Parts: sequence; C-alpha cells; structure tokens
Amino acid sequence: MPQLVLLRHGQSLWNAENLFTGWHDVDLTERGEEEARAAGLLLAADPALDLRVVHTSLLTRAVRTAELTLGTAGRPWLPVTRHWRLNERHYGALQGLDKKETAARHGEAQVKEWRRSYATPPPAVARGDVHDPAGDPRYRDVPADALPLTECLADVVARVVPYWADAIVPDLLVQGARGGSVLVVAHGNSLRALRKHLEGIDDDAIVDLEIPTGIPYRYVLGDDLSIVSHGFLGDAGAAAAADAVRRQAG
Repeated sequence: MPQLVLLRHGQSLWNAENLFTGWHDVDLTERGEEEARAAGLLLAADPALDLRVVHTSLLTRAVRTAELTLGTAGRPWLPVTRHWRLNERHYGALQGLDKKETAARHGEAQVKEWRRSYATPPPAVARGDVHDPAGDPRYRDVPADALPLTECLADVVARVVPYWADAIVPDLLVQGARGGSVLVVAHGNSLRALRKHLEGIDDDAIVDLEIPTGIPYRYVLGDDLSIVSHGFLGDAGAAAAADAVRRQAG
C-alpha cells in the first residue's frame, strides 16, 4: 500500500517571535531543529515506512527541516524535489507583523478571518514591495503573474492541488508499487490545503484544522490512492502542539 507522510517544518524564528511569516524566508530555531530531528526518529522507528522520495517547498525552514529529518532517519541520500507550489500561504501586508498586536489593532474576528477563513485574503502588498516574491532569484523562472501578493486558503488549494496531481501522485504510484513511501515537508497552510483536498474537508470545517510543527502525519492509501487510515505518528503531543498554534493570535 502507498504511504504518504506530511510534515510541517520545525519552529522557525518568526514562529518563535509570533510574527506572520508567509513567503518571508527565515531559518529554524534550535527548538525547530530539535523538532526536525525528533520527526526523523519517529520515521526511522516505524518499520512500515520505507521512505523513497521527498518533496519540499523552496523556503529555508522546510528545506532544513527535510535535511535534518532525513539525516536523523538515516536517509540523507533520498532524492528531493523542491517547488514553490508547496510554499506557505502568502500573508500579504500582514507579513512581519506581530499576531497578537494585529489582533488587538484590527479585532480578533477580523484577524481570524484573515488567518483561517477559506476565501478572505489579507490586504495585498504592492509589486516591488520587500514581500513581493518576484525579485527573489528562487522564483526567476516563475511567471510574475503567477506569484502571489496575498493569498487566502482557496488560493493555496488552487496552486497545491495541481502539484499534488502532477508530481506527488506519480511518485506515490511508482514508489507504492515498490513498497515505498513519499514524504512531503511543507508549511501549515500548504499542508492544510493538501489535507482539505485529500480528506474532503469542507470550507467551514477547514477553519479549525491546525497543523503542529515537527509532527509527521501519515496516510496509508489504497492502490487507487483512497485513504485507508491516517493520523499522527507519536501523537501524544500533537493535540497540545496544535492548540499552541491555535492560540498564537490570541
């Protein structure tokens, strides 16, 4: 049976400072590095998991999480594909702002709508702004009109699902037939988008789905990629970690 493992990067510097991060590129904290290594231990300890292929975003916190996780799991040599479509949601003009201060300024209801509603994006940044990704060399081959200036979750779904179909599904089919598993290391909102698609979560319910940092989430799939089972590995701390994420904006 094919297996898919989703892993949100370990705690980042801006996670620790409670700032909206989005596409801004920040590294991991020491705690984030520890979370990545702990994820590697969980993956290595499961005899049913034979990791063969990895997909990550282009952002450093996901790239380094994948490297540390694979190194700890004893698989630093696995082939890795990186793509901007797995990037975090672009938070527009909120990027760099403190979450609690933003909630105090605009009201918790407004910030919750920006953070968690399915179809309401935050205010956009302008082209040429420091948070416009068009000037970043990692996106030099992406058409400028495809690069976001802000996003709601619906926008993230619209860019993640084609990557799922075009890149991850073929790997699952090939590696699943060989008894192998696929690991995707990405971000809270790109993984929310993927889980929404895979599990058929409706637009209202997705508001309450939290993705904790550094805890692998495993799907066992049928040959047609229908879900047989799914859940956290080592899930004793998953609920507490998700609750901590939920309370970041007050």
